[in-house]
Amino acid sequence: MKNNLAYWITTGLFAFGLTGSGLMTVSHQPPMVAAYTHLGYPIYFMTLLGAAKLAGVGAVLAPGLPRLKEWAYAGFTINMVAAVFSHLSAGDPVGNSVAPVVLLGLILASWRLRPADRKLADAAA
Repeated sequence: MKNNLAYWITTGLFAFGLTGSGLMTVSHQPPMVAAYTHLGYPIYFMTLLGAAKLAGVGAVLAPGLPRLKEWAYAGFTINMVAAVFSHLSAGDPVGNSVAPVVLLGLILASWRLRPADRKLADAAA
């Protein structure tokens, strides 16, 4: 019961954060356009990344689909590591990497705490 509650809290928090980010990114909100431009990414990349975030959140929250969930968690992990790397490479203060690091922690906690019905079946079983 405790693990189930911890799973839903971590999953809810990261889903909330990535849904907001995905919506702001896919709709090309001015602060996001400024951030992506500052980091050196083309504006068209925002549409792709925003849509991927929204699709990934949908996959993680939907019942079933364990293989798709694994891919979504992997994609989110790569996205957050890339966000930290991008900020540091652009010369941003370390503080700009706090949000992606916190989201990465929530993503990894959600993945680790997910219930059995949200995991791939053990290949050895």
